[in-house]
Amino acid sequence: MFKKQNKYTNRLQTHYEAHFKTKGTRKKWNVDPNNKLRKEFHVLEISPNKVHNMWAYCTLGMSLDREDNNLIEAVIYSPREDEALVELLSLVSSFHNNSAALNLHHTFEIGHSWLDDSLCNYGFVSLPYLDGEGLEIFKFEDKVFHCYWIIPITKSERELKIKHGCEALENLFEEKGINYVNPNRLSLV
Repeated sequence: MFKKQNKYTNRLQTHYEAHFKTKGTRKKWNVDPNNKLRKEFHVLEISPNKVHNMWAYCTLGMSLDREDNNLIEAVIYSPREDEALVELLSLVSSFHNNSAALNLHHTFEIGHSWLDDSLCNYGFVSLPYLDGEGLEIFKFEDKVFHCYWIIPITKSERELKIKHGCEALENLFEEKGINYVNPNRLSLV
């Protein structure tokens, strides 16, 4: 089993690095107090590169052992290098595996600001519009995994999504020209 898990995380890391055209660094959140994360789980930190002039944090093993249709991995972007995003994706992965499975268009409470004193303390699971299927689709053995984008959103943006649907939220992002990596952005609602 360990060999399969190691093969999965190595191939997924290669998938991310091929997409971003640069090497990443594996990071681990060492606080997991209830040992809910598999020891093979890591977050891959990717510095600004030829594809994006921002940092990318990507899960390695978020859905490693899932047997249902919630086979996702997560990517979040940042204006800077920040260990807080390793913690955030570790918590998201633990939630996904131990509380409620996440999938496309789901929202979840982060529990605190995603960076600094940001008003964005919720996450929205989105298609990776900035990157397309080249990043999104990861095949391993006989399964297809989806690498989705976690977009930090505000409480009022989450309420809009719940009331009017994910398309309304995504249209708002497009209409207002949201700066996805600005932790100081105001709510669009």
